[in-house]
This record gives sequence, C-alpha cells and structure tokens, in this order.
Amino acid sequence: MIKLFRIDHRLLHGQVIFSWVNALGVDCILVANDNVAQSEERKTVLRMAKPAGVKLVMKSVDKSIEAINSGITNKYKLMVIVGSVADAYKLAKECPSITKVNYGNTLQSPTTRQLSEQIFLEADELEKTAELIADGIVCEIQPLSVDRSINIADIL
Repeated sequence: MIKLFRIDHRLLHGQVIFSWVNALGVDCILVANDNVAQSEERKTVLRMAKPAGVKLVMKSVDKSIEAINSGITNKYKLMVIVGSVADAYKLAKECPSITKVNYGNTLQSPTTRQLSEQIFLEADELEKTAELIADGIVCEIQPLSVDRSINIADIL
C-alpha cells in the first residue's frame, strides 16, 4: 500500500525521510528514477541515506509503474519518491492506486513560479499538476510530516 507518493529533487535525504518514515510506519522506499536506476554510484549513495530497517528499491520509472500495478508492492507500507513533476505525472497517470501527490521540494529557476518556500514549478509542470487535480488526484505541499498540508488546488 502506498503511504506516501512524493516529489523531491533530492530523492532520499536525512530529516525529511526519517520524518515521513517514522510518521507513516513506512517499511519500504521505492525510488522511481531513470538516472538512479542506471547508476551504481547513485545507488550506493542512496543506500547510505536509507533508514535502518527499511527496504530500499531503486527502479526506472517504467519498472516502478510495472511493480506498483502488478501488486507486488501491496505487501509493503510503501513510500514512493520521484525527482520531478514529470515523473510523478507519468506514475500517477499510469498507476490507479496513486491518489495523492506530495510536493516536497523542487528546484528553483528563473522561469519557475514559486508556490511555497520549497516548491517552484515551470509552466509545463503547472499544467501537469492542474491536469492531475482535474483527474481527481490530490496534489499537496507538505515538506515534513509535522507541517501543515497545503492543497495546490487552492493556490492555482
């Protein structure tokens, strides 16, 4: 069962991961990222950031979609982490079990629109987010489990 589906360009890192893992009782983290799936070096770094006692799986976006839709992930209290809105959009569109997207941290650039202290979206990312919302998927900003959740539909 997916406990949290999160966008965070940093993927796995300290306080955020421990906050969510502890709050939700997560026992498996799936990093759905094509670059990570192809890089042993990146996999090694992410393994070092994994909380003790939590299984870590790193797959491409397509392989992650296959795994989620096959039901093999249903036995876990699963946190799925992607690095971009584009990856989140693809997974959410292709995996009916994804009903909520947590926007945790995205990169700022001169062309992004700031939605919160840590969320910056390009025009195409805003469009993808609006489409997910129109499809009935809740899109929320909540950096840490103890933070208040902000519904992005209220901002757009």
